[in-house]
Amino acid sequence: MSARLIIALVLAGIVGFGSGVGWTRWQMSAAQVTGGNTVQPSSDDARRERKEKFFSGDTDRNIRGGQELKPRW
Repeated sequence: MSARLIIALVLAGIVGFGSGVGWTRWQMSAAQVTGGNTVQPSSDDARRERKEKFFSGDTDRNIRGGQELKPRW
């Protein structure tokens, strides 16, 4: 491979990576704008509550008498 080809590939990679980062930042900023009003970032308490709600299981579901996971070998 020639040096010019390597340089061209590296520059194309840098431009592609930069445009990907710019696109994701633009999408994130566009998602925060709703109806012309900017949505303020969530507070730490609201973020924590949302995370706990997402990762916590269904508290109403009875899992005590469930089937055990047994390997079939």
